[in-house]
Amino acid sequence: MESNQTYIQRTSGLKSKDYIGYAMIDTAGCLLFALVTTLLQKFYTDIFHLSPMFIMIMFIVARVWDGINDPIMGRICDTVEPGPKGRYRKWILYAAGPLALSAVLMFLKLPGIGEDGNYVMTCVYATVTYILFGMAYTVLQIPYGSLASVVTTDAHERSKLSVFRSIGAALGSIPVLVIASFAYAKRLDEAGNVVIGENGKAITDMQYKPVILGVCIMAVVSFIMLMIAYRLNTERVKTKPQEKKKGNTAKIIKALFHNRAFVAITMVSMLLLAGQMFTQSFYTYLFDDYFHANWMNLATQACTYSPMIIFMFFLPNLTKAKGKKEVTQIGMTLAALANLVLFFLKGMNPDTLIWVFLAMNFISGCGLTTLVMQLWAMVADAIDDIEITSGNREDGTAYSVFNLFRKVGQVLAAVCVNSALIGMDYKYEKGAVQTLENLKVMYNLGTLIPAIIFGIMAVILFVWYPLSKKKTEELQVRKEHKLKESYEANEIDI
Repeated sequence: MESNQTYIQRTSGLKSKDYIGYAMIDTAGCLLFALVTTLLQKFYTDIFHLSPMFIMIMFIVARVWDGINDPIMGRICDTVEPGPKGRYRKWILYAAGPLALSAVLMFLKLPGIGEDGNYVMTCVYATVTYILFGMAYTVLQIPYGSLASVVTTDAHERSKLSVFRSIGAALGSIPVLVIASFAYAKRLDEAGNVVIGENGKAITDMQYKPVILGVCIMAVVSFIMLMIAYRLNTERVKTKPQEKKKGNTAKIIKALFHNRAFVAITMVSMLLLAGQMFTQSFYTYLFDDYFHANWMNLATQACTYSPMIIFMFFLPNLTKAKGKKEVTQIGMTLAALANLVLFFLKGMNPDTLIWVFLAMNFISGCGLTTLVMQLWAMVADAIDDIEITSGNREDGTAYSVFNLFRKVGQVLAAVCVNSALIGMDYKYEKGAVQTLENLKVMYNLGTLIPAIIFGIMAVILFVWYPLSKKKTEELQVRKEHKLKESYEANEIDI
């Protein structure tokens, strides 16, 4: 290796396989996580017939356990000997099997579980399998987040990695929408006639068999993709294990919460996941009960994610020229305004509103894409900032805290979804029919809540997140000096 290369150059130089392999991890993970964000809520109410109140409490309990589980996983990543499989890369192998199995168990309707079974047993089964899935997902996601810091130290390559990760996540989220679009059938009465609701539309119900078949296929594909992704990823920065000193974890976490960039981007990420999960979960109700057009599940997500196809070609260069903060704050403002427009169009005929709804989702998707495709690069920048300002760098711990707050975002989404269902008096019993008044409230909440969440995110990026283009460039210079010091002090290998 040439001696005149900078330390950043020596720990960068990604090829196509690196970007593809890195993105493939999130594709595999999102194949299964999308089941939770899109199908699980409605599966619980319509197949297991669980009450929205119980579902909300269960999600909160699971996140409380994550508050213990996630930091433990982060410290394991930072303190265990790396070995020949690397520090973070090896966890891809360890998580693949448990993640696939737990995903299938979440949707498996065993004897005594569901509409014809014992309600308490159904609650217990749902809680245990959901928590198991969350733990398996943690084993994959926390090391995956940390992996970016040892794959490359170059800011522009990290920006491209973030774009590829976002594309991988989007690709992984598409198959579940196919299931959501074809997992329904028209409800028939005892005479075999189609049941019509108060709004004159045929009522449809979620079907178990297409759901479980789709889940099993996605679990197998996810497992295979993780095996391939393990081989495609390379750790270029070989970090040494951190010493297990008493009180060290508390010291590191304190440094994280004293860093303005890390706290701000963590809050933004938390709200981003809350907004995405709310729309993905609540839209299944909105499209089924309000619009009676389940094909909109796929169409809406196409409108939301299709901007990535356009943005992937110029967003890295745009953020390099204008700055990540500068581009994403405008994008989130656009997303908030698009959802607010939908709220004020609530009086339109649903048959006409469908097309406006899709158009506004495309505009919202353009705004969201600017953040989604740069989020992980912004997190890496924040962790670099922590290292430069405090001298501490514990990627596993940092990502465990970051991931924990993303799970708090899941709680916010669950609270918003189930509070909305409770507030509109959603009928979840077998054979239930929603009233016209319920449906109007459903639409109002389904458009206003995302507008508020995305608006708050825009304010945080404008006011709180400090890493502008100028400050990020200064950070990269200081990062080069820090890498040199760490290498000469034998803290890292290259």
